Amino acid sequence: MKAIMVMFDSLNRHMLPPYGGDWTHAPNFARLAGRAVTFDNAYAGSMPCMPARREIHTGRHNFLHRSWGPLEPFDDSMPELLKQNGVHTHLASDHPHYWEDGGATYHGRYTTWEFFRGQEGDPWKGQVADPEPPQDLKRMRFGTYRQDWVNRPHMATEDRHPQTLTFDAGIEFVHTNRDADRWFVQIETFDPHEPFFSHQRYKDLYPHDYEGPHFDWPDYKRVVEAPEEVEHGRMEYAALLSMCDHSLGRVLDTMDELDLWDDTLLVVCTDHGLLLGEKGWWGKSVQPWFNELVHLPLFAWDPRAATAGTRHEALVQTVDLAPTLLEFFGVDRPVDMQGRPLPIAEDTPVREAGLFGMHGGHVNVTDGRHVYMRASADPGNTPLYEHTLMPTHMRGRFSPAELADLELAEPFAFTKNIRTLRVPGRTLVNPYHHGTLLFDLDSDPEQRTPLVDDEAELRMAGLMVGLMRANDAPASQYERLGLPAEGPVTTEHLLVRAQRDRAQRAAQPLPRAEDYPAGRLSLRTPLKALIADPVAVEVLRRHLPGVVDSELLQLLDATPLIDVAAMAGPLFPPASLRLVAEELSGL
Repeated sequence: MKAIMVMFDSLNRHMLPPYGGDWTHAPNFARLAGRAVTFDNAYAGSMPCMPARREIHTGRHNFLHRSWGPLEPFDDSMPELLKQNGVHTHLASDHPHYWEDGGATYHGRYTTWEFFRGQEGDPWKGQVADPEPPQDLKRMRFGTYRQDWVNRPHMATEDRHPQTLTFDAGIEFVHTNRDADRWFVQIETFDPHEPFFSHQRYKDLYPHDYEGPHFDWPDYKRVVEAPEEVEHGRMEYAALLSMCDHSLGRVLDTMDELDLWDDTLLVVCTDHGLLLGEKGWWGKSVQPWFNELVHLPLFAWDPRAATAGTRHEALVQTVDLAPTLLEFFGVDRPVDMQGRPLPIAEDTPVREAGLFGMHGGHVNVTDGRHVYMRASADPGNTPLYEHTLMPTHMRGRFSPAELADLELAEPFAFTKNIRTLRVPGRTLVNPYHHGTLLFDLDSDPEQRTPLVDDEAELRMAGLMVGLMRANDAPASQYERLGLPAEGPVTTEHLLVRAQRDRAQRAAQPLPRAEDYPAGRLSLRTPLKALIADPVAVEVLRRHLPGVVDSELLQLLDATPLIDVAAMAGPLFPPASLRLVAEELSGL
């Protein structure tokens, strides 16, 4: 028996032909749907990138205990379990986060692995002289932005693109081992994650009139760009998606050529989606986890089941991938693994509800019809703790200041009697500002109109608490969310009605700068210049308290105020921005 998993990053379900995407060029995803089971109710779990991969390894949620970080010493890793049971596991990837401190323990769990450099500002090519990028709409231009423009000339042709090299390597592994048994290869590309860097033949699939600045790497913020700029950003994503479709087609061709459909499991998946202007947002992580981000495309073929071309409604999640692979190779699942094998042979339920979220953000639950997004009960979004024995963030270690107040926590049910470090957590996103939200996907599939329904909220909050308890969530999470650690959820615990006004304010679209008055100083003026003006700075203090004194926002001092507002989300209400704009225009 053999298995192939093709994994994309930030792959949008609603843009694929099998899920109703009727304008993108992705014939191989349609071809795949004809050969596999298409899951209509697949949801993410822990997010974003590496938290999702921890779930792929461990088959259990981790976002209630830990933010972005490595596999922990007590984690059971699916590829390692396969390796220990005589299955050769191989990883071919260009995903740069595996190279960083926060992903350093993942690739070593495979028998063999290979990586290809250059994605998203990967510190790959050394160049002292600054590159010369074109005029660009991107405002967050930190070190990764500079490095990305150093890297791009080194992958100027499609054959040198890291996605191409990743699929070359994965397909080479399949050809090399075509006659062997008991192997698993994970072909994982960072695409179509931003930046949307693809080659001209894919861009030519999406002709459109555009003469504006370069734009293939949106910041995670509210949309303030002109409609034609938004359309161009979507076209750049679509071009990269079509490149991904071409790479997928190469895998399907290989399975046809080598007659692998009779003995090879195939899973095609992603970690999450990406907002491309929907609901007035770009990106992920800074807004609630809407369905565009968490309702995932998922395809699976099991040679033991005659289910090609079928669609299944069962509610499945990322945590189900590890159990699926273990079961296929006859390897027992650890008791701590909470996922279940994907119901490929028959469309049978595996769970009543699914939990998903990001550490320190909303905790969310869906039963396939309702989606309940629970915000923190108070503005401080506390208490919040990291529970870890691997104190590293994405690209660095925990600082001595972060570790100064560490404590030893009692073991959790899944830590194998090991105590963890408990460290005060931090997050740039405060769910309190967006409020607690409840949606009915039957009547409101695009999640435009939050419900106020005490009965439905009570039921969904009960499902949430049940899943949190099953995950042995720390007591601090219940306190942060205003939910009971023990006993039933009652009407006293409901928050949708109490936080409705806040949620409505947060959902207001942010007008573009052109919609505000303009003068010598305006919302287009860089924050640094406004702070330097003795009158303008008082306007900011009056209507946007805290912005002048925030060290975080002052990191963006060269950014126009309207873009800072877009990044800050509900912290900059449209009404307050209008007052600022009106007063600045009179100076």
